[in-house]
Amino acid sequence: MSEQPAMSEFSDEPLKQTEITQESAIPADELERLATDIVAALKTVYDPEIPVDIYELGLIYKVDIEDDRSVKIDMTLTAPGCPVAGEMPIWVENAVASVPGVSFVDVSMVFDPPWDPSRMSDEARVALNFF
Repeated sequence: MSEQPAMSEFSDEPLKQTEITQESAIPADELERLATDIVAALKTVYDPEIPVDIYELGLIYKVDIEDDRSVKIDMTLTAPGCPVAGEMPIWVENAVASVPGVSFVDVSMVFDPPWDPSRMSDEARVALNFF
């Protein structure tokens, strides 16, 4: 029997308790702290060509926190030919692995659906003067 993720797919809006979608062996307050700290860690990773963090850019498609406190992340790039395509997943893995309580991080690069500017947060739009 495989473990079910404790939380999934929080990338478009600030983390909310309601996004904890399944029963978890992790106490709710710890799960909320982990999720909040993971988002904070993701916000430390910047696309070197765009002065906005990857979370606000909408490059993080899915984050699953498993009962064993491992974290699985699906992310994308603004363009498949991005010059840091090989490095950015490592930056994400290192940032999230630094969160206290995270046991393991697995980052997968996905391109479906392709990224487009509609995935950016309002914060990113303001920072880029993109309206």
